[in-house]
Amino acid sequence: MRAGAAAGGAALAGGSGVALAGGRRVRGGVTTFVVVTGASGAPGGIDALSLRGHRTVGVPLPGHRATDAQFALDHQCPQDPASLATRPSPLAGIGLDDYAEAAIRVVRAVAGFGPVVLYGGSMGGAVLNRVGNAVPHLVDRMVYDTAFCCVDLACPEDYLATPEGSTSLAGALADLVVADPAVIGAVRVNYRTADREALAGLKELLMAGADDAEFHGALAHLHPDESLTVGREDSRVRADTWGRVPRTFIRHTEDRMIPLALQDRMIAEADRLTPRNRFDVRTVRAGHQATEEEFQRIVGVLDGLPECRR
Repeated sequence: MRAGAAAGGAALAGGSGVALAGGRRVRGGVTTFVVVTGASGAPGGIDALSLRGHRTVGVPLPGHRATDAQFALDHQCPQDPASLATRPSPLAGIGLDDYAEAAIRVVRAVAGFGPVVLYGGSMGGAVLNRVGNAVPHLVDRMVYDTAFCCVDLACPEDYLATPEGSTSLAGALADLVVADPAVIGAVRVNYRTADREALAGLKELLMAGADDAEFHGALAHLHPDESLTVGREDSRVRADTWGRVPRTFIRHTEDRMIPLALQDRMIAEADRLTPRNRFDVRTVRAGHQATEEEFQRIVGVLDGLPECRR
């Protein structure tokens, strides 16, 4: 993408392609939402925001692109369990540095066009943390949609091990893991299983408010493989960089992956770190993955952010 040109002798900052005027980023223009998916998600924007006049673009995380061979013949029907258990993953060796680099590349590409809102859910919060630490001057707001915001503890796995995370049903995913992570270099989950008991546990974890048709439709968009290390890598935020960026946290009251108490713990830790730049907290009644009806309320929150006002 091309960065927008600024009038009045603009210069390019640090080779980033971001147009500056008088040493500051050019304001105005159309807000761009840069979307970072959570674990197993496919890259993509948010159509409902585009319909409201905003630009949206998904971050093509390494290993999650259409060309990355996430889906092979062994994942079709009938499935080949032996191959699923041993086929090396395209995500082997890919970690949080790679995800953050991909997100920063997109942020740099769009930052010259107008305000940038970096949006992420669930494990995508670890990427937001890294981006905020690295290029806070390119991001106008970060939105954590029931996402991991690591402050006092190093990584999402550490937070799930706290008392506030003890009621998480994340263990339900273990029933769908079909390969030894040490063998394939990633975590491989069979979202196409027909095991009714395993699917019932997964639905309670992710999307208890959905009917079966919507739940199965959501599963069809999930990638089987996810990075082995992203959830355990250090993604703690820094007050002097990340802490300068305005931020919003969207709480999900029915989340069984990141319990509400754990969401509130992360919000409180962040607010103590930067008491003069506290989270703008919003709340929706939704599970970890919102249904289509629930997500419309989230879209309303996003459309009402200060960066979207004209």
